Amino acid sequence: MPAKSKPAKENEPAFEEAMARLEEIVEKMENADLPLEEMIDRYEEGVRLVAVCSSKLDAAEKRIQIITKKASGEDSVEDFEAPATLEPKPESLDEVSLF
Repeated sequence: MPAKSKPAKENEPAFEEAMARLEEIVEKMENADLPLEEMIDRYEEGVRLVAVCSSKLDAAEKRIQIITKKASGEDSVEDFEAPATLEPKPESLDEVSLF
């Protein structure tokens, strides 16, 4: 019987939802004349969403490593190599920029 995936954290959006919300936030911050307090609130929300997306991408990478098998069928763990076009992820949330 396949192992059940861990339940998502309560109130944590799916990766696609988090990315869509991030795009909305960036667009609003770039195109709207928002009051400073609302701009800061949106930035904080964006930083939280970036952390959610990063966590979900890390989990997906680990799953790929686990399910990779050699042609012989022997189980093996092989590092997932991201495409060279992706930028490296920031080491801390302090380095995250939404635009």
